[in-house]
Parts: sequence; C-alpha cells; structure tokens
Amino acid sequence: MQGTISEFDPETRTGSLLLDDGTPVTFGRAAFDVSGLRLLRLGQRVSLEYGPDGNVDKISIPTF
Repeated sequence: MQGTISEFDPETRTGSLLLDDGTPVTFGRAAFDVSGLRLLRLGQRVSLEYGPDGNVDKISIPTF
C-alpha cells in the first residue's frame, strides 16, 4: 500500500500520511526506525507494511 506524507516530526520520528484513497494513517517511531531512513518530507511518496495487529510496521520509499 502507498501514500503521501502529510506530517512528520523529526524529533519524535512519528507522523502521518494519506493513502491514495484519502484515508489518514499514523505511524510511530518504531515503523520509521526500522525503515533505515533519516528523514521524510511533506508530500513524499512511501510504501507501508502492516503488522498482524493492523498497525504500520515499516515505511519505505517505493522503487521502480
């Protein structure tokens, strides 16, 4: 699943995004930390991986 970053706090490493259908999704520090990314910018496209509990487990940059 993919979406677009709508908020990101570099200090807490948490944020939110909008899925392609407009649904807002939040992600926590753990999902960002496991990504290996250093920063996210507003409007950036990302891919999401969900865990069995339905929370976002990982955020990554989509590749072609």
